[in-house]
Amino acid sequence: MDIRTINARLSVSPQIRPEDVPAIAAAGFRSIICNRPDGEEAGQPTSAAMAAAAQANGLAFTHLPVVAGKLADTDAALMANALAHLPGPVLAYCRSGSRSEKLSAMAEPQDSADGLAEFDIVIVGGGSAGIATAASILRRNRDVKLAVVEPSEDHYYQPGWTMVGAGVFDPEFTHRREASLIPPGAEWIKSAVARFEPDANHVELSDGRRIGYRVLIVCPGIKLDWDAIPGLAETLGRNGVTSNYRYDLAPYTHRLVREFAGGTAIFTQPPMPIKCAGAPQKAMYLSCHRWEKAGVLDAADVQFHTAGTALFGVPAYVPALMDYVDRYGIDLNFESKLVAIDGPARKATFEQRRGDTLTTVDQHFDMIHVVPPQIAPDFIRSSPLAAPSGFVAVDEATLQHPDYPNIFALGDACAASNAKTAAAARKQAPVVAVNALAALAGQPPVADYDGYGSCPLTVEAGKIVLAEFGYGGKLLPSFPAWLIDGTRPSRLSWLLKDTILPPVYWHGMLKGREWMVKPHMIDANG
Repeated sequence: MDIRTINARLSVSPQIRPEDVPAIAAAGFRSIICNRPDGEEAGQPTSAAMAAAAQANGLAFTHLPVVAGKLADTDAALMANALAHLPGPVLAYCRSGSRSEKLSAMAEPQDSADGLAEFDIVIVGGGSAGIATAASILRRNRDVKLAVVEPSEDHYYQPGWTMVGAGVFDPEFTHRREASLIPPGAEWIKSAVARFEPDANHVELSDGRRIGYRVLIVCPGIKLDWDAIPGLAETLGRNGVTSNYRYDLAPYTHRLVREFAGGTAIFTQPPMPIKCAGAPQKAMYLSCHRWEKAGVLDAADVQFHTAGTALFGVPAYVPALMDYVDRYGIDLNFESKLVAIDGPARKATFEQRRGDTLTTVDQHFDMIHVVPPQIAPDFIRSSPLAAPSGFVAVDEATLQHPDYPNIFALGDACAASNAKTAAAARKQAPVVAVNALAALAGQPPVADYDGYGSCPLTVEAGKIVLAEFGYGGKLLPSFPAWLIDGTRPSRLSWLLKDTILPPVYWHGMLKGREWMVKPHMIDANG
């Protein structure tokens, strides 16, 4: 297919056929416009056949037939209306593509005269935080001209990867196509951001395009720095080296744990910040529980190496976790940071602090679950938006940038001191949604965020310690203690993670349904 990009919203092509539509959908298009009259030439697919193919692939379809050489202002008005209301990106086609291109030029252009695409709100990042925020905004105001900038065609329910590594979920259960999740009314700009120009209210994309905004929301996630540990990247997925922090590696974790018959099993945790700070332990506890049931735990030397000084950052949850550390016979190594790995030799090198002494220790392993160091994305760290940490600077309550009132950030790229979890993004998204709409109206923020995050610590198959807390480690339970005491292992908490939270994610959070996370409004009088 010869597809030509006109602007951020529209591309054109020569005649397409029903069998081309799956590839068009896979390329990220969400709507098709046919500008050919039916029966213009022999063998031409009818608009009805094309509409059926579009519908079968989840795309919108509109037939706006125009005769070559007879384009009228009424045709341009219909084209403008279609482009304004169809979910983007849009692919328009005719016999050669030129008719669609001329018609789009006659319609009210999407871009300004200098080639700059303009939006009311631009969201950088189409992960959980970006999609949830876009959906929450559009549920409140369908007329907002909103774009989501996201280069990936794939979207993952990352909290499910721990369960994949344990053999509870299939990998495919955690995956969707990005195009299927962009909220109706939002424009998907399938590109990456290269740099920010906040003084001009522009972002520049990696392909050189520039996007203008009135309000900017930044939530591109966190960078997993696999290369920060020498030897790690080249041995991942073999030699007994795995990580639940990657979609393609979580099944390898399951295989290693299933085949383990004894030996040394190491689980690592790098310095903070990392997303889902409990995930390194979750992998360990679920592995130990499986080995316990299989009768091989006594033959296992299980070691937990963490760069931190405590098992978990909120003390209220540590006693319950220590019960499982003792039950499984886990050797805890605090202030022990993985600094190199030799996969073929099955050797891990740790830098360990003991008081004022720093030593390097080599440790043999039969399997090792590695959590990589994590940093802000490069284009964030080098930008005017960055705090000293490299993440986007924000007011911790309103999530508004301290220097640019029309910029907000949330999710893992945000410099707020909350735990970087999907639950935090779920709570932040409605706050940013209402504050962004207030900024669009020239008003100050109207809602605040309490730092809520949740970490369901899977201590065994069927039981979870449900850690829920906010800024400063304040406990913020969602349920009364008689129903779920988050400081103790609970079967009901397992049901929550195993059965309830995945549909809440796909059909609630990403659809802008704010179940149990309505934004807390700031009291204007106090």
